[in-house]
Parts: sequence; structure tokens; C-alpha cells
Amino acid sequence: MAAVNFFTEDIAFKVPHPRKTSAWIKKIVEKEKAAIASVNFIFCSDQYLLSLNVKHLNHKTFTDIITFDYSTSRKRIEGDIFISIERVRENSDKFKKTFDEELHRVLIHGILHLLGYDDKTPKAKASIRKKEDVCLSLR
Repeated sequence: MAAVNFFTEDIAFKVPHPRKTSAWIKKIVEKEKAAIASVNFIFCSDQYLLSLNVKHLNHKTFTDIITFDYSTSRKRIEGDIFISIERVRENSDKFKKTFDEELHRVLIHGILHLLGYDDKTPKAKASIRKKEDVCLSLR
């Protein structure tokens, strides 16, 4: 059974329309000809995500998202996706988007990573951004 779960770590936050958001995520994964085993979104503070970034990736910078991929196949995804709500709020202002738009972009960005999409090069970054836009249009 496909499970999309929403948790918080060190902040108070509720995903707007969790059922609708879950259904949208599942639809995207199905369009990619894959299934969800289990995906956990964990919403947290900048400091919490920074500590994960330092500990697991040896990066000493703030980020909006870190995805831990436990999938054994790109056809059945599983993972933990940590999202800094502070960073999402800041980026929504920076990019002139609503909070919901930016939140959904980050949510689907993590899913795309679990599906095997990369953003390590400028070309890959442009490709994943284009894919995010397509996914967002299906909300």
C-alpha cells in the first residue's frame, strides 16, 4: 500500500490539504510508471536541517530540502524527505511565489529525486526544474 506521511521534527506545522497533496504526489509517481512504498515528509527548522546537512553530507550550508533515498528500485520508491519550512517561506518571498506554490515545488522536488532525477549539473538542474513545472501544473 502506498504511504505518503507528513511529520514534524522540531516545529509546529500542518500541511495544507494533506489528502489532496498525497493524491497529487501519488498521481505524479504513477505518471512516472512507479509506485510508492513509503515516503515520509519531515518538516523542520533551518537549524535542524543544517545539522543533517553537516552530519550526513558534510555541507555547512542551509538548504530547503534533503532527501534520503531508501528505494531498492526506481519503480518502487521509498525515502525520507526533510524540508525546512523557514527556508520554504524565505524562498517563496525571494522567488515571488505563494508559500503553497513553493512548498509544493519542494515536495515534488524530493519525489523527483526518489524517482532518479538529479540536479548536480546545470543541465540536470534545468531538466528537474522543467519537470517540477509540469508536476505543479497537475495540482
